Formats: sequence, structure tokens, C-alpha cells
Amino acid sequence: MSTHDLAGQPAPSDQLLDVSALLAAYQNDQPDPSVAAQRVSFGTSGHRGTAFDRTFNEAHILAIAQAVCDYRDEAGITGPLFLGMDTHALSAPAQATCLEVFAANEIDVRIAADDGVTPTPAVSHAILTYNDGRAEGQADGVIITPSHNPPADGGIKYNGPTGGPATPTATNWIQNRANQHLDTKLADVKRIGYEQALRADTTQEYDFLRHYVDDLDAVLDMEIIRESGLSLAVDPLGGAGVHYWTAIADTYDLPLEVLRTEVDPTFSFMTLDWDGQIRMDPSSAYAMQSLINLKDEYDVAFACDTDHDRHGIVTKNGGLMPPNAYLSVMVDALLSSRTGWADDVGVGKTVVTTRLLNRIAADYGRPVTEVPVGFKWFVDVLYDGSCGFVGEESAGASFLRKDGTVWSTDKDGIIAALMAAEITARTGQDPSERYDELTEQFGNPVYERVDAPATPEQKAVLKNLTPDLVTQDELAGEPIQTIRTNAPGNDAAIGGLKVETENGWFVARPSGTEAIYKIYGESFNGRDHLNQIHEDAQALVNRAFDASPKTA
Repeated sequence: MSTHDLAGQPAPSDQLLDVSALLAAYQNDQPDPSVAAQRVSFGTSGHRGTAFDRTFNEAHILAIAQAVCDYRDEAGITGPLFLGMDTHALSAPAQATCLEVFAANEIDVRIAADDGVTPTPAVSHAILTYNDGRAEGQADGVIITPSHNPPADGGIKYNGPTGGPATPTATNWIQNRANQHLDTKLADVKRIGYEQALRADTTQEYDFLRHYVDDLDAVLDMEIIRESGLSLAVDPLGGAGVHYWTAIADTYDLPLEVLRTEVDPTFSFMTLDWDGQIRMDPSSAYAMQSLINLKDEYDVAFACDTDHDRHGIVTKNGGLMPPNAYLSVMVDALLSSRTGWADDVGVGKTVVTTRLLNRIAADYGRPVTEVPVGFKWFVDVLYDGSCGFVGEESAGASFLRKDGTVWSTDKDGIIAALMAAEITARTGQDPSERYDELTEQFGNPVYERVDAPATPEQKAVLKNLTPDLVTQDELAGEPIQTIRTNAPGNDAAIGGLKVETENGWFVARPSGTEAIYKIYGESFNGRDHLNQIHEDAQALVNRAFDASPKTA
């Protein structure tokens, strides 16, 4: 998939979102539930779509919100529901729709004051804080966000009483019930007017910002950052944390400059991503070009995506760090500095995240829990404290408080970003410099993900790959050690296939949200070896397609 000619450049004005047209489509266009693409579908992180394609319209949100109410009844969840949203254009109307349904169902709802935007980790933190010590009347949450997706997209996800993404059992239940509501033309959906919902006794404001910001010192060493004399900068990318960063800097007197505080639903200030789309992806060098251009002006700079659950780290010495590189540095820093963690606290990673984490964890004598793609698989190990750090290759991570108790069971881009400042303050090295030292000690991996278009039939084939498709004994010249279709950490299906050797591996799996498949690969033996891994992996995928009558 080739790089767009304008990647890394400001978006042309004629490419910006027509917000009025999008909002009109949200209100007026009706999805056809007989069309599979227009039904509710909870992927790896909730339901996403755009009103222009009839995949994220008012009808979807009415159905999903009522399904959440139905699920709460089914599961016996009676505490408040914390409702947050990001700054995408569809988020505010979707939140209003949710509130109309929740109030009609007499659900106690907590919303942010004023503009109402709330980072994903602040919602997770609020749920966990409320539920601490409660066996009954526990809270849950809904977050309106399509993450870093383009401006025309919308998204909604459900977080259960453990604070993070709900289990597949819960999301499948909500998805199926929502589609039943669509099939019956929303006949069983309860709804009242928005102004009435705002005035309802069950709707109350909650200061997400202050509760979250004032507690940050429990998870990070804010004093060492404050006293460091470093020059720090953050670009909120116009997202839900835009006001949080100023509050963090002021509360802890940090040497932190907030570079941009405007909120623009067209995200016209962004540079175009690799494919010419506007995408608020802090791990993309194309989308992060504006901050990368400022790298020499600060010791460390960072950014978060639109709901602030992902991070991007920019250093003087290395520019934008690849997510796997920074995850490795965080693991090393946390395991060496968090003396309040138990000695057996481990590290969590997905099956497509760098194996360098395994090598670092082994050096500290810590176990590694490897799970399928999706942060939902990390919720339990964060909640019970058995993993001190968890991370995924797409720049999502979270970690425990300094005393070893749970902080957030959803991705937290804010603490991951601030950890870069703590590392630099504590060690005198920025994260890029520390990564260079780690690779000298443990090996220097080369990592690449290759995407290719895929039909629904091809995606189904890849999701159901079996080990017997691997007919060779070697991968890129090395003996194959393991062939997996289930993750070793929890035995859950990875939705694809992983093949491993001593110095390399690949995973082939379909995307849960796009019409593509992905081949992830890593080698500790250099670029040529990685290229051979990808060639062997592609040959296996081609054999699988050829063997299936539906894709032949």
C-alpha cells in the first residue's frame, strides 16, 4: 500500500470535513439492518463508522444505548454510568443521544461539565475509583470515541465495572441486542428530549479532570519531573485531553509547554497521514510531522490521540520513537524504579508486540503474559495487579500505581507520555538514548507490519488459519519453534496465526475494523532476515487463499 504524495503535509482546504453535512447525515440517514455493513459491530474497540456510510447514525446510537441499559439489567449493574466523549464531530451528538436514552431508562449518569470532553483513561479511573471497596452498586462507563480515526468517523465503546474494555461476552451481548433494536425499528428504545435528560435527577456532573489530575502523583514521580529542569512539550492533537495538560502543568508546576489548545472538528491543523487521510495517530511520523519539526527545541515532547489512550514520544536524539521501542524503555524503567511493586509482578503484551519486552522482563526475572490483540485482554491482569505494565504495538499502554495497585484498566496515553519525562529526569538519558543501550544488551530488533486489501471472505480465511497450513520446518532459514493460533497467556484465539523461531516471528491476521489483512514480523537478525520472514509469511497466506473455494 503506497504512501500518498501529500503525506506529512498540511491538509488542503478542499479535503477538510464538511461538519454540517456530517451532522445532517447523523440525524437524517437511516441504516438498513439487512445490509451487514450497516449493522452494529463491536470490533477490537467498540462500534465505529461514519454517518456518511450509514454505519454511525443516530439509529445506531439509540440501539446501542438501549442495549447497554438492557445489559445492565441483565448483569445486575446498578451503580452510576460514567459517560465520556472525545472531540470528533460525531461525538457530541452521539453523547446527547446516549443521554436521552439513559435518562429515559432512569440510569444514574455522570457527565463532565462544560464541553464534556473526557479522555478514555479518565473514565476508566473514575469507574475504578467509584467501585473501590464496593461489592454492590458498582459503576460502569460508555466512551464516545473512534480513537485516532479520521474526522468523519464516530465510535462508541462500553467499559464494565472493572474499568476497562468489556469482555467479548458482554460486547457480543450488547451488539446482538442493539441489532435486535435495529431490526424492530427501535420499537423498544426508551427516549426523552435532550434538555429534559440534562435536567433529570439521574444526570449529574462529575469532575473527571480534577479527580484524575490530582491523583497522578500516585502513579508517576511528579516531583522528579518538576525538579528536573527539563524542557518539555505536549501536543494534545485537539483531543479530549486538551484542558488536562494545562491543569497537569499548573497542579504539579511542571516545565511543560502545551503547544496547542484549540479544538477543531475538521482537525485542519493536522498533517496528512501516510494514505493522505487526516488521522490523529501519535505513532505516525506523517501525522506527527509538526511536533517532529520541533524536536530540537525540547528535551522530550509527546502527544496523544483524540481520546488520549495512545501516546507518541519525540526526542532530540531519535525523533519520533517507534511504539515498540518506547514500550521497551518503559518496561525497563518501571521494573527498575517501582520498588512498591511485588517481586513477581509481570509484564503483559499482545502477540504482535516486540519480543524485546520478553528479553527485558526475563532479565528482571519477571513473567510475561502474552494475549491476543485488543486491550480488553489486559483488564484482569491490571485489575488484580499481576501485571505491572501492559502494552501493545499500536502505542497503547498502562501500568500500576507506585504502590502496586490498579490505576487504569484501559489504555492511558497521558501517563505513558509523562513517563518519558520521568525517565529522562531520573536517568539523564532521553528514551531514545536508553533504547540504544537496551538494544546493545538484548539485541536490536527490526519490526514491520505489512497491510494488504482483503475481501470479507479472505478475512474469514485468515481468522480461521490452522497450524497444519504451515508445511515447512523452517522460517527464513531458522527452525520453527512454535506455531500458535491461541495466545499463550490466556489461551484465547488470536484470530490468525503466529509462527516463531529463535530470532524471529510473524503473525498473520485480518483487521477487525478495516477491509485489510495484516502481517506483522520481527527479526533480531537484521532487515534481510525480516524480509525473508515476510516473504515466507505471504506465501503461507497465499496458500490459505488458494486452498479456500470462497477466495480462489
